[in-house]
Amino acid sequence: MERRGFRPPLPLVLPVLAVVLVATVVVAVTTGPADIAAADVLRAIGRHLGLSTAGVPRLTDAIVWDLRLPRVLTAAAVGAGLALGGAVMQSLTRNPLADPYLLGLSSGASLGAVAVLVVGIGLLLPVAAFAGALLALGATLTLARTGGVLSPGRAVLAGLAISQLCAAGTSFVIFWTATGDSYREILSWLMGSLAGTTWQSVAIAGGALTLVGAVLLAQGGKLDAFAFGDTAAAALGIDVEHLRWGLMTLVALLTGALVAVSGAIGFVGLILPHAVSVVTGPAHRRLLPVVALVGAVFLVWADTAARTVFDPRELPVGIVTALIGVPVFAFLLRRGRGAAWS
Repeated sequence: MERRGFRPPLPLVLPVLAVVLVATVVVAVTTGPADIAAADVLRAIGRHLGLSTAGVPRLTDAIVWDLRLPRVLTAAAVGAGLALGGAVMQSLTRNPLADPYLLGLSSGASLGAVAVLVVGIGLLLPVAAFAGALLALGATLTLARTGGVLSPGRAVLAGLAISQLCAAGTSFVIFWTATGDSYREILSWLMGSLAGTTWQSVAIAGGALTLVGAVLLAQGGKLDAFAFGDTAAAALGIDVEHLRWGLMTLVALLTGALVAVSGAIGFVGLILPHAVSVVTGPAHRRLLPVVALVGAVFLVWADTAARTVFDPRELPVGIVTALIGVPVFAFLLRRGRGAAWS
């Protein structure tokens, strides 16, 4: 019998993680080429929110409110959404290697984004990326239904096929049309980057996370039933097919919105659900809210490292998450976390 380790109560874990997240946001905003005190960060935020009348120098205010804070908040929303989406996808497909990009969403978003970048209309990038992700989802589900009943296995295979098709289309567009500095901009986006995020990015990522995340969190109890198979879930009164495809579509919509503002950032949705479940256990009522908060904290720190470690040069954050994610993944494999990995 597997030994059950100590699992701290959820009412204790969530407030602690919330405090850690707030502290992380403040510290991340202070970090950069221009040193800014935490007190100035709080004063600048308070003044814009109408909570304080204390002023800060105009340059400091601009750095905090217009540059760093939108980027840090976008990173938090993207990290939370990817981690939450990964946990849900792994449950719905009963596949420990599933992540939010499983159904070709990342490649579809990349094709849409690259298409507008090469013609110089970067302002449409979020719209094009989101549209590309939705088109990829539609193509995946259409292909999966061809000649048979729609099932998770067929959807995964169809997603791989559509992903390769979109990747080929992206490569063709870059090869045929990209010139000069557009190569660097496209490469940065494809590797996952939060550079250039604005309050619009916060609204897109935060709005999608709030709307879709609330629904996903509310389904924690039902997601637990999928661990015992479709038959057992149906015996508990769950409409298995309706719930599965409804939640997968919601994850796809959330992922499309996140990719639209950040590019494809790997390993967050794959690794964090496994790492967090070591502490929380597999129960989704505990796992989902905790993994969302951990994902937010993780990506804020990863992006902070990406923009500061090699200053004045900046790494795409996807490189940092891969450098962290691969060793963690190897550790989890070596640790042999049950039959799900075999």
